[in-house]
Amino acid sequence: MIGADRGGQGQSVDRPAGGSPGTAARGCPATPSRLACRMGPERAGSGWFGRAGRGRVRAARALATLDEVEHGDHVCWRMEPDGAFPADARAYVADGALYGDKIVVVGPAGVASGVPRDTVSLASVVLDFRGPADSDSVLAAVRREARSAAREGFRSLRVLAERIPATETGGAEELLAQELKLDEFASESGAMVVCAFRPSLWDAPTLERVACVHPHEMGIRAGRPAFRMFSSGADRWSVDGVIDSECAAAFNAAVRAAVRHTPKVRLRFDTLEMIDAAGMHALVEAARQLPDRRIIVEGANETVRLCWELAGYAAPGMPVVMAV
Repeated sequence: MIGADRGGQGQSVDRPAGGSPGTAARGCPATPSRLACRMGPERAGSGWFGRAGRGRVRAARALATLDEVEHGDHVCWRMEPDGAFPADARAYVADGALYGDKIVVVGPAGVASGVPRDTVSLASVVLDFRGPADSDSVLAAVRREARSAAREGFRSLRVLAERIPATETGGAEELLAQELKLDEFASESGAMVVCAFRPSLWDAPTLERVACVHPHEMGIRAGRPAFRMFSSGADRWSVDGVIDSECAAAFNAAVRAAVRHTPKVRLRFDTLEMIDAAGMHALVEAARQLPDRRIIVEGANETVRLCWELAGYAAPGMPVVMAV
């Protein structure tokens, strides 16, 4: 049963009939905003929240199966074939139940119908976003469940979100902002976040941009993106790969999403292989999109810094600064 819409806010869903005992049977307090009861053993003080994210160096990588998802991972799962979702989702959720993780399924109302009924019965909550949901609403709902899971003694939070293309104007940019916030959350909390995409529903350019803001990818034909931008701390993003004319637009969109709600961000270029003139222009233009934005680039090699100066971007007053 899907809960009533609350103006785009995430609505928790009770366990369906036939699954684990519901809130009334377990004697758990039910409130209008959260009807689901916890599952799994209570192990106070044993959770990974916060501890898993601190001091952990994240590295981009490809996964063969969802069995390889680790704490702090944020995975772009390109489902091929589309019908792979029920079976793989069932295994991912079952592993969470086995290890004592709290399961959170995120998505619009229709997503719950794509998850097998026995899988939903294992999930602690389904966050139902029936209407358009902004990135702050999505993150606030997930953080709320993370705090609840920590209090209840779960090991960690295991998020499964099937992404559906937005039809409203600005939907693609909002999706990038959501993914970056989810990535920052996974990095700092140690939660496991899997975002599922059915390629048949998405246009190729949008799907490629989304893949670039996930440090991890999985799928039969999920080729490594030309570059990746992922969280390495609060308002700090690591960039790896190659940024050239072919992916400059995607890089511009990712940076614009990163500076959307904060006046200053730091980009780490330590593992960036190359950025050409188109990529540099895309970076500067992203910073210029909004007033009073400042981007500090750290870890760039000598060649990148020299090219930056030769292109005239080291001039005073530029919104992007190449740190020494």
